[in-house]
Amino acid sequence: MKTVAVVQARMGSTRFPDKVMRRIRGVPMIELLLARLKLATRIDEIVIATSVDPRNQVLEDHVRQLGHEVYRGSEDDVLDRFYQAVKAHRPDLVVRITGDCPLVDPQLVDQVIEAAIESGCDYASNVEPATYPDGLDIEVFSFAALETAWRDAKQTVEREHVTPYIRKSERFRRHNVANEQDYSERRWTVDEPEDFAVIRAVFDHFSPRLDFSWRDVIALEQASPRLFEANRHLIRNAGATMSKGQKLWQRAKRVIPGGNMLLSKRAEMFLPEQWPAYFSRTQGCKVWDLDGKEYTDMSIMGVGTNTLGYSHPEVDAAVRATIDAGNMSTLNCPEEVYLAEKLVELHPWADMARLARSGGEANAIAVRIARAAAGRYKVAICGYHGWHDWYLAANLGDEKNLAGHLLPGLEPKGVPDPLRGSVLPFNYNNYAELEALVSQHDIGVIKMEVSRNMGPENNFLHKVRELATKRNIVLIFDECTSGFRQSFGGLHKIYGVEPDMAMFGKALGNGYAITATIGRREIMEAAQNTFISSTFWTERIGPSAALRTLQVMERVRSWETITQTGNDIAAKWRALAGKHGLEINVTGLPALIGFSFKSANALKYKTLLTQEMLAKGYLASTNVYVCTEHTPEVIAGYFDALDPVFALIKQCEDGARDVDSLLRGPVCHAGFRRLN
Repeated sequence: MKTVAVVQARMGSTRFPDKVMRRIRGVPMIELLLARLKLATRIDEIVIATSVDPRNQVLEDHVRQLGHEVYRGSEDDVLDRFYQAVKAHRPDLVVRITGDCPLVDPQLVDQVIEAAIESGCDYASNVEPATYPDGLDIEVFSFAALETAWRDAKQTVEREHVTPYIRKSERFRRHNVANEQDYSERRWTVDEPEDFAVIRAVFDHFSPRLDFSWRDVIALEQASPRLFEANRHLIRNAGATMSKGQKLWQRAKRVIPGGNMLLSKRAEMFLPEQWPAYFSRTQGCKVWDLDGKEYTDMSIMGVGTNTLGYSHPEVDAAVRATIDAGNMSTLNCPEEVYLAEKLVELHPWADMARLARSGGEANAIAVRIARAAAGRYKVAICGYHGWHDWYLAANLGDEKNLAGHLLPGLEPKGVPDPLRGSVLPFNYNNYAELEALVSQHDIGVIKMEVSRNMGPENNFLHKVRELATKRNIVLIFDECTSGFRQSFGGLHKIYGVEPDMAMFGKALGNGYAITATIGRREIMEAAQNTFISSTFWTERIGPSAALRTLQVMERVRSWETITQTGNDIAAKWRALAGKHGLEINVTGLPALIGFSFKSANALKYKTLLTQEMLAKGYLASTNVYVCTEHTPEVIAGYFDALDPVFALIKQCEDGARDVDSLLRGPVCHAGFRRLN
């Protein structure tokens, strides 16, 4: 009976790339695996199956030098790759081994092959149920069963892996090889760097021997348990149910503090352990994850950057033309002049502009210029204004000072203590509080969002303007978030209040990095008396994208569309809540609309909503940052999907269902939290 072993191996592991070629005592891991597998007496040939990904060329070259055949096939249709690798050999039995299991035991391989022959089954393994350490997984099946699966398996999950169709179909006879004692909690596979550390320690111990058995490794663990501590926290087969995005997110947290560059995009803010985390491409209001799954984005749309939708053809075409012409030079790009002129034209009270690439930079620029112009350094703030020292100084001495300004729990560690008292927060619509600050402190700058969750009451903004003028205080409106969403320019235009300075970002470039600070000439000229400068503020893509974005906005009057859509969403949320007897609070600008459940379980319900909507093909939470691609048809589909989720939440609120039992992972984070 001819038996061929197929070893699945590739260089493109999401969690631990290049792992099969990582060296142990100078030898690639895949070579050690093959050397051990060759000791199995019931195997006639060994074939390596990998994908056409160019990264696998080094793997193919090395394995061929060892005298083994290599087949390279589909990256995604693993079943086809596996079948094509073995088809020409026409074996009676096929053995499946994965390239991340270098401790594969040849005697155990022979044992499972013999069990398959003696039982006459179509499929034999030692994993149903698993009683051997993870990393000793062996599957043996007839070529006829493999061919049937290759021909008849249709579902994506059945093509992404080799044996699900065989294991789940009643068409095949199955047999399991079990050990008397259950060692399945041991982890000897290599999916993570910690796994590799354990495996390397094992080979180091037995070197130069390669013929040690799995029982020898058990004995080693009993004698030297510390050698196996590195990966004890990892769960068996966790990767089998994880998306590529979640795998990459786990990998990211090893090399990036917090996992990424923006708190608002952390997976834990949406759906811990389930959120796709990364995208491969976008279009309109659609996002495709690393697995190629399509989602409709009814969430934060790039954190509010894409009011014209993702990958807008005109904006992207302008950027491509810029790339073709050249993005950086010793000389300046003319687009920065054109953009500055356009922003001043839209805001007649302003005379000058400075450009940057992020909201935090724009806020820092504005504060630096305003302090220089005022000749006084204390700043009264209301709202969220970024991550720089000047802003987080508000939390020195009391970390709750900024709790009501979007993100609670921001720690000021690393912010110099001498900045204590330089930034003083006040609450929106509380004019008396601001007036008291100005009376008690030598305030030089008032910096505030025009509106975030509510509008001004009792002429609040006009009173702030009058106070600033009376006390010779520079008034800054932070419109990085609110700009170009409810008017063609700053939100302050709607309320008829003119600041001394304003900043714009997010929507300005429809996904490309560009921010602007504009202001009155007598204020902005103070930039000449201090140092504000950065190399990449002079690149060309940002201003080019902004100019075309403004052109499209003006033509389609995007701010009117997204405001109307946001108001429509808010009304439908309220109606849906009323239908199911739920209480919600709806807040925010129409184009940045959000709601919260009035319940002690509000955060759990938010998590459940995201979980259930993700399964329906929606990136959704309790906020929608609206874009022009959120058409009535898209909104209707979203609410059709949301209706049964609200019904489920109502059952939980009434005690008929337990929300904790419905959640398939941890509850999402409510604000800033350290990620380990």
